[in-house]
Amino acid sequence: MPDMSASANLAMTHAATLAKELDENKVTPGVLGFLVFAALAVGVWFLMKSMNRSMQRVDFEEAEDPKAERTPRPNGA
Repeated sequence: MPDMSASANLAMTHAATLAKELDENKVTPGVLGFLVFAALAVGVWFLMKSMNRSMQRVDFEEAEDPKAERTPRPNGA
């Protein structure tokens, strides 16, 4: 990577050595990860419940466009 600056190259090298030191079998999201995920799930549930309640209150009837031409309907329709 010839276009990479010296500081970026040093940072990448340092990050790579840190990644090698971690034991992949011991790295888990843990309790904090679960709590954050659960909080997001509860928040989304409340938002969807609120949106559903709001959408049920909407009573929309489209008014006819006075400029539109009326076309006769086919037989019996």
